[in-house]
Amino acid sequence: MEGNYAGDLVITQEFNDTTEVAADNVLGFDPKTVKRLPLGELLKKVGPGFILAGIVLGPGSLTTSAMIGAQFGYRLLWIMIPVLFMGTTFMLTTYRLSMLTGMPSIHAIRHYYGKTAAGFVGIATFLACMFFTIGNISGIGAGMNLIFGINWKLGAVIIMAAVIFCYFSKNVYNKIEKGIMVALCAMTIAFLVVLVMSGGPDTRETARGLVQWKFPVGSLPVIIGFIGSSASLTTGIYGTYLGNEKKWKKQDLFNGVMMTDAAAHIFGVVVISIAIILVGAIVMNPTGATINAPADLAAMLIPVLGNAAPLVMGIALLSAAFSAILGNTARGVVLFSAGVNQPTALDGKNIKIGSMIVLAIGTAICFSYGKSPVQLIYLSNVATGVATPVAGLFITRMIWRKDINRGIKEPRALQICMTISYIFYLFVTIYALAGAVPKFIHSMAALF
Repeated sequence: MEGNYAGDLVITQEFNDTTEVAADNVLGFDPKTVKRLPLGELLKKVGPGFILAGIVLGPGSLTTSAMIGAQFGYRLLWIMIPVLFMGTTFMLTTYRLSMLTGMPSIHAIRHYYGKTAAGFVGIATFLACMFFTIGNISGIGAGMNLIFGINWKLGAVIIMAAVIFCYFSKNVYNKIEKGIMVALCAMTIAFLVVLVMSGGPDTRETARGLVQWKFPVGSLPVIIGFIGSSASLTTGIYGTYLGNEKKWKKQDLFNGVMMTDAAAHIFGVVVISIAIILVGAIVMNPTGATINAPADLAAMLIPVLGNAAPLVMGIALLSAAFSAILGNTARGVVLFSAGVNQPTALDGKNIKIGSMIVLAIGTAICFSYGKSPVQLIYLSNVATGVATPVAGLFITRMIWRKDINRGIKEPRALQICMTISYIFYLFVTIYALAGAVPKFIHSMAALF
């Protein structure tokens, strides 16, 4: 038993023999007797997946998706298929391991592979989350400026106060879940409005873009970067801690809760990302327009939305940034605490104070630079590129462990899918680091 994880989530001892053991002797119940919950009950138990979708769909993702549509039209819609495959695999693998071991991911890594491995993963993922928070702060300011016309720094401070209020109130998890669900709905509605007002997508080109896997000139870096950020293993790792907040039980692995939550996450990511890509393809691709920041979308949508363009895009941008910062800030502090074997409950004092410190430091850096400093974005990519493959190695090894799967049928299809996904992610990491490290060194050298 590790940390605070007791009660229904009980880790079984490690076995080195191959003796057959009944599932109910390992799990405490027979999985065959667990009935699938009705839809109403399933919806009550899902939630982490929505939070994770809100983290993924931040200002950076919004910008990248719009750029894909603007530059390549409908031709790269197919990249949502590998996102669907890898995202679902990462979620189901981490969820399954958490339920079977009785521990969230980094705690399980510590149990099986030692405190050094857990500490490295926790600290590196924390650094990546912290640096991305800076980009979310600037996105919040830009959204407030588009909606209300106020100074972006003042707008950011106002929303920061609301985020801190959520963190220091009771039932933090519920506040985060509800806040992000509202933000996701607002973001979805904003882009659906744009799609309707623009006349809607070409159905034939949309279908062709989904089934014809082509690599237009210059698209490989975009494809690799988008898949790597939209289907992140770190997302699944944090999901195991959110599952503890949701008080999931081992039976939820077999009654449909895990599958439904994973589906909710990936559905949200895929649907909203496709909507944004289509907006770029319909509105910007014919004109050859390019964007460098999310706020640029507002000016480019004026021909479609008229004077409503700043309001609609402001709502979309503010929703994306708010959901990302609300979920991502706590994520970084939780994963850091897990790495150094400290309490990880969202209502814990260390998580509340740690989140406030991260927001304060991120805001100070963002304001001093006047925007999200590119040096820290490069560094966040490096930190993510180092931490994720290391964590993925341990996660992949665990899903193949016979002692963890003891007493139940090994998930051969999931094991194979996880191995394939991890190998691809290694390729993504090597490719990303090859670009991020030199850019980080060059950008730092330019400061001196």
